[in-house]
Amino acid sequence: MAKDPYRTSAAHYDRFVGPLTHALRHIGMKMDPPKPGMKVLEVGCGTGSNLMLYRQAGCSVYGIDLSPSMLEVARIKLGDDADLQLGDAANLPYRKDSFDLVLAMFTLHEMPREIRSTVMSEMIRVTKKVGRILIIDFHPNLSRFPMGWFYKAFVLLIERVAGREHYSNHRDFLSQKGIPGLIGNQKLMVEDKKIIGAGNIALFLMKRT
Repeated sequence: MAKDPYRTSAAHYDRFVGPLTHALRHIGMKMDPPKPGMKVLEVGCGTGSNLMLYRQAGCSVYGIDLSPSMLEVARIKLGDDADLQLGDAANLPYRKDSFDLVLAMFTLHEMPREIRSTVMSEMIRVTKKVGRILIIDFHPNLSRFPMGWFYKAFVLLIERVAGREHYSNHRDFLSQKGIPGLIGNQKLMVEDKKIIGAGNIALFLMKRT
C-alpha cells in the first residue's frame, strides 16, 4: 500500500476541516433524508463524520478508505456501530445491489482520472436499483465575485498543500467538468443538484436508470 498521506493529519482533521464541511453534510442529508434501517456506504469515509450522522438516524453504516490513520479515528468515533474496511474503492468488497445510499464527499477529485471512472462504476454497481448515489465535490463553473474567487483561491491553496499528485488530480477533475463530466457516460439520472459556495461546490443526488 502507498504511503498514508493522512498519517500526520488524521488526529487533527476533524478539528480543522469539520467546521468547514458541517453545513454540507446536513444539506446532503436533506436531499435524501435518512430512514431507520437504510444501508449506507461511504466511499472515502475518512474519520467517519458522515457515517456518524447516518448512524444516529438509525441507518446501518459501512465505510471504506485507503488511509489507515483516518480509519483509526473513525473506529474510535463509531466503535462497533459501523462496518469499516481498509480497501480500494476501485474494487469494492460488496455485492451488487447492496446499499440504499452510496455517498462520496470530496473523495473523487483526489483520484487519477482512470481510477475515478472505475470507482464511479463500482459505486453504481453496489447501489440498489431503488437506491441513490450522493456525490459532494468541487465544481468547475465560473465563480461569483468576490466570494467565489476567495473560495476558489482558498481551495487551490489547500489542494497545493496536500501535495503535487493531489493537486494534479484536483486540476484534472475540474478540467473534465467535475461531477457532470464524471457521470456523463454512466447510466444515471440526476434527481437533485445544488451548487453552493459561490459556485465552487456541487451536490448531486442520482439514481440508476
